[in-house]
Amino acid sequence: MKTCHVIPNLSHLYEALKSSDRAGASATAKKAASGGATTATKAAKKAPSRPRNNVGIQKVVPVSSELGSFLGASEVSRTHAVKRVWEYIKLQNLQNPSNKKEIFCDDKLKTIFDGKDKVGFTEIARLLATHFVKSS
Repeated sequence: MKTCHVIPNLSHLYEALKSSDRAGASATAKKAASGGATTATKAAKKAPSRPRNNVGIQKVVPVSSELGSFLGASEVSRTHAVKRVWEYIKLQNLQNPSNKKEIFCDDKLKTIFDGKDKVGFTEIARLLATHFVKSS
């Protein structure tokens, strides 16, 4: 083990810390050996959960022909659709520079936003909701 150069006045603190680390490690080892469960062993005993990728708003569902032509896919998840719309808005510089919460709609966006000239960013999810086919 390497020797650490410490200030002489603090050497007793350094030795105390080293000994407490050893004591703490041996106590943990004894507890684990005696059958006492630690948080690590509790987590290891827990059954692994299945990935939840395709539920709720992440579920891939059919979309209307207007949104499908905008996105280039006939089935997408709600999160993916909103992400792609925002990418298009940013790429085309359609946000109002003085009010970033407002989006100016070009002809392509008007097809999916009910022909509106401008929309608020909070309206996007609501306006897109009409394009997702309801499953029965």
